[in-house]
Amino acid sequence: PPQVSFTLELEFSCSILLDRAEVTLQATSDSTEVTPEDNVVKLSVPIRYEPDLFLSSNTNLHRYEVHPLGTFTHSSGPEFTTTVKVQNFGCYPVQNVTLHMALPALGHRQATILSVTHVLADNATCVLQPPPEGTQVVPVPPEDLLHVDR
Repeated sequence: PPQVSFTLELEFSCSILLDRAEVTLQATSDSTEVTPEDNVVKLSVPIRYEPDLFLSSNTNLHRYEVHPLGTFTHSSGPEFTTTVKVQNFGCYPVQNVTLHMALPALGHRQATILSVTHVLADNATCVLQPPPEGTQVVPVPPEDLLHVDR
């Protein structure tokens, strides 16, 4: 029997979000058919919307001072603020977005480089927690820290 293949391209509105797309296809003919009941097919497919997320970050401190081994004090250094923003540029809402951030907090001999003083969240829930048990924290060796003469 002859066959016809074609592609349906559907465009959806940003104002109406659908869970499924339902299409009914019907073939007609001037001929007399023995089985006209198979000339109609109904298709139903789930719709999944692609998010358009944009992640940006900004910090107010762009200079970091690292002292040679054995000369650093245990007092805290300058405080700096890092802002992380997640934006949805698409027209479809996005739910249950989870963002994990790992801070490089340990230096040579497990010396603390960074510590979080406080977290401010707008339109989000933030949980500050240590690495899971058994997670290998790789310290930064001193040779990986760039030395700059003054």
